Amino acid sequence: MSGINQSQALPPSRTVAVIGSGAMGAGIAQVAAAAGYSVQLFDTRAEAVVKAIADIGGMFDKLAGKGRMTAAEAGAAKARLRPASALSELAEAGLVVEAIVENLDVKRKLFADLEAVVADDCIFASNTSSISITSIGAALRLPQRLVGMHFFNPVPLMALVEIISGLASDAAVAGCVYDTALAWGKNPVHTKSTPGFIVNRVARPYYAEALRILNEQAAEPATIDAILREAGGFRMGPFELMDLIGHDVNFAVTQSVFHAYFTDPRFTPSLIQQELVNAGFLGRKSGRGFYRYGDAAAMPEPATEAAAARPSGVVQLHGTGPLAEALAARLGGMSVERSTPSGVDNLVLQCGNAKAYLTDGRSATQRAADNGHADTVLIDLALDFNKATRVAVTRADQCSDAAYAAIVALLQAAGFAVSRLDDVPGMAVMRTVAMLANEAADTVNQGVCSAADADMAMQKGVNYPRGPLAWADAIGLDTVAGVLSHLAAAYGEDRYRVSPLIMRKTASKGKFHA
Repeated sequence: MSGINQSQALPPSRTVAVIGSGAMGAGIAQVAAAAGYSVQLFDTRAEAVVKAIADIGGMFDKLAGKGRMTAAEAGAAKARLRPASALSELAEAGLVVEAIVENLDVKRKLFADLEAVVADDCIFASNTSSISITSIGAALRLPQRLVGMHFFNPVPLMALVEIISGLASDAAVAGCVYDTALAWGKNPVHTKSTPGFIVNRVARPYYAEALRILNEQAAEPATIDAILREAGGFRMGPFELMDLIGHDVNFAVTQSVFHAYFTDPRFTPSLIQQELVNAGFLGRKSGRGFYRYGDAAAMPEPATEAAAARPSGVVQLHGTGPLAEALAARLGGMSVERSTPSGVDNLVLQCGNAKAYLTDGRSATQRAADNGHADTVLIDLALDFNKATRVAVTRADQCSDAAYAAIVALLQAAGFAVSRLDDVPGMAVMRTVAMLANEAADTVNQGVCSAADADMAMQKGVNYPRGPLAWADAIGLDTVAGVLSHLAAAYGEDRYRVSPLIMRKTASKGKFHA
């Protein structure tokens, strides 16, 4: 293909054609027009194109009204939008972005029809979220011109674009589309055409581990959601997020990834979610999912431990990790002794016979047995213990009520709302973050994307508070590997196998980000 420079965006003098005038297509057209490109919008339903262009124009007017663009800029952007009534009208396009139904045969036919219309240097991009770019391009005369350009909904607001290369995709084409996305004000990332690409693959544990914790009756959805939000720093908890996405959609994506990876147990779908789909409890759009919706519906409160009386004994803080340092600051009004413990047992807090440890992937009951100390309480991970408003705890079956109450009281004195989980290995935040990091590490290890792109994709595509690999660096890769190994031992499943790249970096004492 000629005329494509790997380090240069599509010139604004070239027209962008968008096929499909639904929410995604209209959003893509809006972004391209706002960035200074002439845009043709085509749909098999002419009335849908007319409505979409009117709606986009209305959005530009609203943006001008809010001062986010001038009236002149809004008028110019609207003037750059025009409808196309037939594919033959797209002959001058330099880039065609397809945003139609998720069906391989339909997409293949569209691009085959377009090859008879446009010039050989016209780039094809598919907004597919799940279909192989290699498969779409296999029937083309010039498969090297096709890449994926996966936007996230709503397109004007979401920064991420996954630029997906199939086996035949030309690197110069992928580079041009990457730079074009940059010119449109987006944060693009490169990825290979593998099931789920980056985001839909790496995000699976966020839902899957929460569903497993629920299945083991560790807590109700509202409590798990609160822990992931208020301790983990996630914008939405997994259950409220699944309700928002729609269980039919979320379950279908999980099934698709599971089968695409030849039933790898890491992606096993949940029977709980299958039952919701079978019942028609699809979330917000049906009025019921994990929660009920509607005028009379009230969101349940998370389970929070009642205020406990502060213990009278000496409070000891051990070590210099983030939890110990945060507790030292947050317990400033109390008499606290500091010490550096010997060994690597992650003991953090002690009062009398009660000992609290940061979770390491074992259950509290197993930890108590291994340590020979019955009064064992575990504390879950937090994104930032200095700022977290809630923390999760669990207790060993052997732990006395008095010892448990002492630890709860001290955490409450530090300003945490305390939620108890039943004794599941790895708890909630630690288990989830370890699995997210593990999946991200495998995408890097398998050449799907870089570590930087994996982290950016999860932050910009699904609003994670920290990239999973940067988070793993902060926790310590040896800690992440240990958590996963303990989960694998507890469950006896290949699901929790440690990524070879994490093991390699642990052995070399390396990090994903210098």
